[in-house]
Amino acid sequence: MIERTHLNILRAIDKQGSLTAASESLYLTQSALSHTIKKLEGQIGSPLWLKDGRKVRLTQAGEYLLKEAKRILPQLERIDENLSRFARNEQGSLHIGMECHPCYQWLLKVVSPFMDIYPSVDLDVKQRFQFGGMAALFNHDIDILVTPDPIWREGIVFEPVFPYEQVLVVHQHNPLANHPWIAPDQLASETLFTYPVEIERLDIFQQFLLPAHCRPQKHKTLEATEIILQMVAANRGVATLPAWLGREYAENLPIALVKLGKEGIQKQIFLGVRQQDEDNPHIRRFICLAKETGL
Repeated sequence: MIERTHLNILRAIDKQGSLTAASESLYLTQSALSHTIKKLEGQIGSPLWLKDGRKVRLTQAGEYLLKEAKRILPQLERIDENLSRFARNEQGSLHIGMECHPCYQWLLKVVSPFMDIYPSVDLDVKQRFQFGGMAALFNHDIDILVTPDPIWREGIVFEPVFPYEQVLVVHQHNPLANHPWIAPDQLASETLFTYPVEIERLDIFQQFLLPAHCRPQKHKTLEATEIILQMVAANRGVATLPAWLGREYAENLPIALVKLGKEGIQKQIFLGVRQQDEDNPHIRRFICLAKETGL
């Protein structure tokens, strides 16, 4: 029964002070405006205004409808604007899931220009998932999954972003620092610091130690990259990190990088997205920025 046009008319009359001025502000003829209100009055069974010379005086029903118009119309106008922003790809949200603990410094280099381009797009980063990153992607808890270990499943597309080498990080005075590369059994007397990730998903175990039936003397987990590196810098153990990240910290810490095996452990960072969202403009721009940023 009540339409947006009715609310606009009541607000215009209140603002302009007369039917003539109100109709002009709404680009309506005065007869069309009056006809619209008369039709509404017939539907509700009550007049909305009474004429008082050239002016109109709102009835109680008219005052009530004007009050609601002042409350509702600004909300509808905000909705209109937000929908227009969605249409212009200026509004929305982007949820990023991280399965790469050391990648936060790299991610910041991508997030910053993305937010400059889309200042009204909400962006958040999740690291903990109830059932893992892939489940979060399938369940729409996240839109992009950053991972070095893609699990290929129908409906999910992974795009390679940049390659890197996983290396051993040791104190400069650790004897291992003098080797161009190390063998798995050389870690048998070391304390190995890793992120709190299942051994099945740690490259140092799956691609280096376990195939050679070797284990470190001790294995300890720590949450933060900075803490892990401080422990290595204090010569309390060793760790593995992407070479690019290790080089950054080596500028200020007494650490050295050593190749894991003669050939090294070569990895790649991937961005996983749902196939149905491949053409989402926010996702496409984020992937493009990620590839441009690289390392």
